[in-house]
Amino acid sequence: MTTSDLKLVRTQPVDIQPKLEAQTALEPLYFARPAAQYQAFKTEIDAAIQRVLEGQVYILGPEVKAFEAEFAAWCGSQHGIGVANGTDAIHLALRALNIGAGDEVITTAHTAVATVAAIEMAGATPVFADIDAERYGLDPESVARAISPRTRAIVAVHLYGHPVDLGPLLDLATRHSLHLIEDCAQAHGALWNGHKVGSVGVVGCFSLYPTKNLGGIGDGGIVITADPALADRLRQLRQYGWVRPQHAEMPGWNSRLDELQAAILRVKLRHLDATTARRREIARRYTQALADLPLVLPGDAPGCAHVYHLYVLRSPEREALRAHLASRGIHAGLHYAEPVHVQPAYRDRFPCSLPVTERIVHDILSLPMYPELSDQDVDRVIDGIRGFYRMALAAE
Repeated sequence: MTTSDLKLVRTQPVDIQPKLEAQTALEPLYFARPAAQYQAFKTEIDAAIQRVLEGQVYILGPEVKAFEAEFAAWCGSQHGIGVANGTDAIHLALRALNIGAGDEVITTAHTAVATVAAIEMAGATPVFADIDAERYGLDPESVARAISPRTRAIVAVHLYGHPVDLGPLLDLATRHSLHLIEDCAQAHGALWNGHKVGSVGVVGCFSLYPTKNLGGIGDGGIVITADPALADRLRQLRQYGWVRPQHAEMPGWNSRLDELQAAILRVKLRHLDATTARRREIARRYTQALADLPLVLPGDAPGCAHVYHLYVLRSPEREALRAHLASRGIHAGLHYAEPVHVQPAYRDRFPCSLPVTERIVHDILSLPMYPELSDQDVDRVIDGIRGFYRMALAAE
């Protein structure tokens, strides 16, 4: 590894003693386990569901309206517009900004395919820029090189729970009269210079998929904005372009957040600060215990606060380490093993070279990370990783 690959956070390692029990006898650990949060808040969630079932409205009713207002306020924004999923959040945001056929939108290839699919759903053309190797967000210099006379927007993805370096992107957007759209699907509550992500750009787009830091028990999404006119346009677009029932002022879509999901999300939103604190505590334990190993570990860049949707480390021995953990019932994830621009659906249509993206995807590994992990679970993951490196050292 080069000097630029050093860990973002280095602290003194915790003295973790190897456990002697047979790992195969333990329950499997996965990188995410959304059912655990239902069990944690079961009484409240069941009551919320019952409230909806006994109500009179199941689509775009009082639960959705309340959740939209509560979530927007929690983010430090003025308006929330619930939609069917996070992909639609980006798609409809682009449509609301009149971005479509003939327009280009710059984004990252190191993201879920949903980000890029949403751009094409709007009729626009995705243009890929490279990332920086620390935050995994868009590299402003690469973005600047990608701007053309057809560029209308930048979609910045706050990946893994850490904010993109928004300052230079805001400068580029202002200088070139572009819209800055924040894809916050993995970053509910992350802070950039004291601002929660999603409240900085013209719109913030969130997924509420079950594995997210704030997730329902099914699909869901929400857009936040400070612009009341844009909010009104988004509300029309999510329901056929209606300004009143059965009266369409513009072409629209069917993308509505339902009452059941909104009610569940309202429960989870009340606990989000606490579950985020637990994610940060788990991340701190990982970082302290692994800091002396030949790994690149995540952490907070200056002025930022990570919310650890995922705890993603980098190791040149990624595949061997992953197999070692799997043999002990610890199932790490890959986010993402294959950049969008090299996947069959895109590689021939959008050929480009993204050196940093193409390098880091061979090393990344997502450790188990969800608030319901016990300290013993976390120690088990740590023991597995340290055991791998003890074995590697003994084999030298």
